[in-house]
Amino acid sequence: MNKKKTVIIALVAVAAVAAAVVIALTAMPKETAKKTKDKTEQQAKEDHTNEVRSLLTGEWVDKEIGQKRPVAIMTENTKDALPQYGLNSAGVIYEVPVEGSITRLMAIYEDYADLERIGNVRSCRPYYVYFASEFDAVYVHFGQSVQGEEALNRGIVDNLSGLDGSLNDMFYRTNDRPAPHNAYTSGEGIAFGIEKKGYRTAYKEGYQGHYLFAADEENTLDSGETCEMIEPYYFYNQPSFVYDKTSKTYRRFQFGDAETDAVDGEQICVSNIIFQNVDNSIYEGTPYLNLTVSGSGEGKFFTRGRMIDITWEKEDDGITHYYDLSGEEIVLNPGKTWVCIMQDQYAGESVLTEKESAAE
Repeated sequence: MNKKKTVIIALVAVAAVAAAVVIALTAMPKETAKKTKDKTEQQAKEDHTNEVRSLLTGEWVDKEIGQKRPVAIMTENTKDALPQYGLNSAGVIYEVPVEGSITRLMAIYEDYADLERIGNVRSCRPYYVYFASEFDAVYVHFGQSVQGEEALNRGIVDNLSGLDGSLNDMFYRTNDRPAPHNAYTSGEGIAFGIEKKGYRTAYKEGYQGHYLFAADEENTLDSGETCEMIEPYYFYNQPSFVYDKTSKTYRRFQFGDAETDAVDGEQICVSNIIFQNVDNSIYEGTPYLNLTVSGSGEGKFFTRGRMIDITWEKEDDGITHYYDLSGEEIVLNPGKTWVCIMQDQYAGESVLTEKESAAE
């Protein structure tokens, strides 16, 4: 009986302590409670030991990754090349028209060391050289057009080419598709190529990055219009981006299906989309496009399911800056960015829909 009484007394004591704690928390002044909550959130925000803001995505990344010079890899975007390998590891992707109404991608990576298969890797066109230089990236390609070679010879980027006999160990071909759709590289291969050529592995001194990113609060683009379905005019692959409210990203589709990365099997999703409209022509006597990517022009910016009209400006060898119509440089949300370079005469054929009306 005494043992039973002891147990009961102990339980009563525990209950009394718990009640006291509840009363104390309930009685805590709202101001003190708020300060405690704010302090906890602030500590969480500041807990980024050995991390830096990525210059590509604005996200917190390991310092070694964030200070590493990126690589810009030419990637084919035809049915013969699907699915591509590695795109979900890229921080920025450019989609640009080339000959025959097809588009080609340039994917920019800072964290690629563990990738065993990237690409496939295709040839250079001149405008990609200028885009790669804006990110201080090492430009990776497999051959080049005559105009592309002229741009490379300007020396504004360090480049690694699959036609360079000294880099045979950097690239490889697979047996699952025919040439030229089967040339790939890897994180190990890129490291070999950079070391072989003696290129620096860190950003050049003074480089501050390409974009402005929202740091503490997301950019909800309140001044813009709702746009949850984006269909660039590109005739061959007929791509679209559909806004996903849960992840606050745009899901990518093309050729009538979700576009996935063969490395992880996941659909490609991005936080920001930029349309950049450019003048264009055909190099005389060739099928190749000549895109004017310096000077100025118009475009659109999409994030968080909304859009605004923008303008862009670029000096000859400088970085392209994007501005809202009040003249302020746009602020991207942290995450991946997809840039669509649009031929002026077709830009108006893109379809921008307020709400997604049909399942993709």
